[in-house]
Amino acid sequence: MDFRLSFIEFAIERQVLRFGEFETKAGRISPYFFNAGLFNDGAALARLCGFYAEAALAGGLAFDMLFGSAYKGIPLVSGVAIELAGRGFNYPFAYNRKEAKDHGEGGMTVGAPINGRVLIVDDVISAGTATRESVEMIRAAGGEPVGVLIALDRMERGQGESSAVEEVRRDFGLPVISIATLDHLMNFLYLSDNAIVASSREAIAAYRTRYGSNHNES
Repeated sequence: MDFRLSFIEFAIERQVLRFGEFETKAGRISPYFFNAGLFNDGAALARLCGFYAEAALAGGLAFDMLFGSAYKGIPLVSGVAIELAGRGFNYPFAYNRKEAKDHGEGGMTVGAPINGRVLIVDDVISAGTATRESVEMIRAAGGEPVGVLIALDRMERGQGESSAVEEVRRDFGLPVISIATLDHLMNFLYLSDNAIVASSREAIAAYRTRYGSNHNES
């Protein structure tokens, strides 16, 4: 099975990806919900970061280091660096603090010095605020952000016609690499022989017709 479909299967097994009726921050009733915070034990985090590593390598981006966006990006960037090292690619990594430290080493970032081409690691892109903060911090430190690596792209419009991922591409000129997208989720649902999972196909397809953005990825 393709690693992207394996990731969907894993997320369902861990109940990180659930089906039903869930109200989003935008007030929409979504037929599915994704909460990466439920990858909350060592084995789950290791496997999740393995999927991130696969997506990073498959994405074809050249980068020199990894950067995690606080807070969820902190364990993610650490785990992804470990998984990439296990595949023979040893990258330095850093992450930011929410508040500057005024003692010890001080500053807003922890880890390796920020320089060269930087790949940002986060769970999802919602409003794009965390991405904007990361881009500004990386550039201020002398690095150059080259892309954003996330778990799931819902391919859903924001307040306008574009999705948050599309806005990041447009506003910052950065490619966004995701482990999986709504396209992959739909493919998985059509292949699944699980009756409960398969029963969500029509609801998700209808939701996508109503709220989906126009970009398509395979």
